[in-house]
Amino acid sequence: MNTPFDHDFGGRPIVYVKTVDVDQLPSDLREQAGDRHHLYAVHDAEGNQLALVADRKLAFALARQHDYKPVAVH
Repeated sequence: MNTPFDHDFGGRPIVYVKTVDVDQLPSDLREQAGDRHHLYAVHDAEGNQLALVADRKLAFALARQHDYKPVAVH
């Protein structure tokens, strides 16, 4: 089956919420992360990072507030 996947769920495009290890970030962002070990990135379907936040619930709420359908990346 070779059917294209439609990323539009009820008029809302999908975004992906992914855990990011702070030690993998540039030094200026590591400093801003404080004592956190993980942050949460929100990416669009093309892989562009839209946001980087401290809390998973905040990442999902932010996506929904901007009319996106968030899904977790494992």
